[in-house]
Amino acid sequence: MSDAARGFPAFPAATRRAGRFARSWWGRAWVKALEDTALDEGQLRQGRRYARAGYVGAITVASGRLSAVVQDYEDDTAYHTVVRLEPLSDGEWARFLEQIGAEAGHIAALLDGDMPTSLVDAAADAGVRLLPGIGDLDPDCPCPGFELPCRHAAALAYQTSWLLDADPFVLLLIRGRDQPTLLDALRATPDPAETGTGTPAAEAFARPPVRLPEPPPLPETAPGTLSIPPAPGIDPAALALLAADAAARARQLLGAALAPDGSDDPDLSTLDTWPDTVRWAATHPGAADRLAATPGIARATAAWRAAGPSGLDVLDTAWTPDPADLAPARDALAATWDEDPAATVWCNRWTAGPHQLRYARDGRWHPYRVVDGTWWPAGPPHRDAAAALLSLLA
Repeated sequence: MSDAARGFPAFPAATRRAGRFARSWWGRAWVKALEDTALDEGQLRQGRRYARAGYVGAITVASGRLSAVVQDYEDDTAYHTVVRLEPLSDGEWARFLEQIGAEAGHIAALLDGDMPTSLVDAAADAGVRLLPGIGDLDPDCPCPGFELPCRHAAALAYQTSWLLDADPFVLLLIRGRDQPTLLDALRATPDPAETGTGTPAAEAFARPPVRLPEPPPLPETAPGTLSIPPAPGIDPAALALLAADAAARARQLLGAALAPDGSDDPDLSTLDTWPDTVRWAATHPGAADRLAATPGIARATAAWRAAGPSGLDVLDTAWTPDPADLAPARDALAATWDEDPAATVWCNRWTAGPHQLRYARDGRWHPYRVVDGTWWPAGPPHRDAAAALLSLLA
């Protein structure tokens, strides 16, 4: 993924006061993803008003996130607001680059400020969803509002549609690659027509899907169906749990085998007894009830639900990261944590008052909060340390 970021100056007030927010079809798709997800039309109306009135400051666009300071003239406060969109994986980027390279007009159109529907459709056929859908835009704002999105995040997302109108490469940057990186990758990709390589059409169409569909629900027992009593010593409920877990594990293994570029899912086949017990409790409600009396299971389950094996490792293990890995986060945390006492740092844990951030081996920051004298996971991890802290302070 690209570490590049682009900054855009604030839009002045009175820009595009009337009419649609987005002119391009891909900009309108962005707005539709925002509006279809929102539960409060009032927040969207305020967001549109804030966007048109110029309440949004300079916008920074980077891989997976948009950020800006949004002024709220109701409480006279400026909020550092973030909207996230999951970047494409390396495998998805490889398939997307294939689609761009398959037709010379695609890259020319992008450079000309256009995003052909044929390119987006071809990417979708290759298992790459470029444009966001319902629930893909993840707002994060420290304002006291509980709505998702709040008016500040809505204003930021609406103004982003203007950026997308002007330059479709903004969307590609949010998805993980900046324009120079993308063009370099295309130049380095051999032309199938010149190398004689490529995939025959029959073979391509015969490939299995990248992701398996969600399994259907188990059928309920029909009235009048004969019931066979369990054998002595057999717990039917426990047997049902075993069957459900075996099916889920089999599906995960099959999905990993069918993915052409491998799977990003963690390998669960080598878990020791305790992690596998926690996985059971976090995955199956019936198992959670059975294991409720196990010491430490509640905190461990919360950690697993937040981040899987990585969350459990952060909960149980303190370790010392390379100081160079932490350096980029220090300034961001200092600027955000200014109202708390000086943070204390021990191993991979940064603590100030009732708040704590734990740095994981995969480079993500896990928020923790004190509950009855014990540190508890307080939400999913973030790549951005300041965003993890803001999720605690919100």
